[in-house]
Amino acid sequence: QVQLVESGGGLVQAGGSLRLSCAASGRTFSSYFVGWFRQAPGKEREFVMGITRNGDRLYYADSVKGRFTISRDNAKSTVYLQMDSLKPEDTAVYYCAAATSPTTTVSGINYWGQGTQVTVSS
Repeated sequence: QVQLVESGGGLVQAGGSLRLSCAASGRTFSSYFVGWFRQAPGKEREFVMGITRNGDRLYYADSVKGRFTISRDNAKSTVYLQMDSLKPEDTAVYYCAAATSPTTTVSGINYWGQGTQVTVSS
């Protein structure tokens, strides 16, 4: 069992930056692939970025390439999502997610956080 808690969401102007954090507890954090998904009103939950358990491989959606960065600090059991050059279309609830193997699909996720709202104004 793994518990995930997101923080850092809020309101930011277009072109601005925001850093989300995902704090984990329960099973050994370093044993899991961790990713971020987001869901906007009326849309399906979609993959954003992911990172392998040792940080040697990164996964990303084309829509955020070059703007977002994912990182992890296993000593602190925390994963970060640095979001730069934010656009109004980035507005969504962002969810931290963990899996035993790398995945970019909702069905592949084993554990979910509660989500944190990110709103980008124009």
